[in-house]
Amino acid sequence: MAATSSLPPIRACLFDMDGLLLNTEDLYTLCTNKILSQYGREPLPWYIKAKMMGRPGPAASAIFHDWAQLPISAEEFGSQLSELHNQYFPLAEPLPGVVNLLSNLGRTQLWKKPINGEKGEGEGEGAPSQDDTKKGPSSHRVHVALATSSTTSNFELKTRNLQAMFSVFAPYRRVLGDDERVASGRGKPFPDIYLLALRLINGGLSKGERPINPIECLVFEDSIPGVEAARRAGMRVVWCPHPELKAAFEGAEGEILAGRMGEAGCEEAGPTGNYGDGMAEYLPSLEEFDYHRYGITLPA
Repeated sequence: MAATSSLPPIRACLFDMDGLLLNTEDLYTLCTNKILSQYGREPLPWYIKAKMMGRPGPAASAIFHDWAQLPISAEEFGSQLSELHNQYFPLAEPLPGVVNLLSNLGRTQLWKKPINGEKGEGEGEGAPSQDDTKKGPSSHRVHVALATSSTTSNFELKTRNLQAMFSVFAPYRRVLGDDERVASGRGKPFPDIYLLALRLINGGLSKGERPINPIECLVFEDSIPGVEAARRAGMRVVWCPHPELKAAFEGAEGEILAGRMGEAGCEEAGPTGNYGDGMAEYLPSLEEFDYHRYGITLPA
């Protein structure tokens, strides 16, 4: 898909975590299938997993139990699953390309920081001008934030042995699944979590850096509800799904990238995108991310 030349350079990158940065979606499946096997159930199919991915715990749990029909209560299932999570989540590993991508984006902080109201390199005032939207890569800082449906306890388990990698995300720029600033029932595929992440970035900008607009944000997602959340937030998206998820939705890529799969189920969630509008792309791996496409220049 060709990039749209009228889009401005990216100034903020917002990241999902499970299945995007870490191999934890596979760990979720492993733990779930262990319990399903105990009760003679089939392994979790991808068409069900796809509906669960990216959603807050309660919403994902409701989808699972409606399908699984286990002979135990949801509470008992949750207790067994929690024990397995405690065992397996600390084994989480970065997915291909993640370490380099986060490191490279972190290095953009070496570009000149605006001082005393000056314009920094690649920075302007107010909304991007017509000239801003047409220029290529420039020497500007790219801010990063984390927006994950993982709760605080699960986040700590998954990142226990990956503190250095996650240090690129300042603590105040991490929005987790139990963050009370995201209203109940407004997790992905609603846009709230990404809009909150952007507000946190804008609230911590240096003097002289103009506020970042949604169109200047690039969201990295693996889940279909997550892509829809980003598109409804008015942001651009890199969709990097699990190969099995991609295969399960072969032929629906256009709808997914436009955020038009109807996951939110209501117009109050915000407008979706349009087919082929250049606001989203599919990548099989983050190793293939093209900085130049998004107007990002890395320090030497």
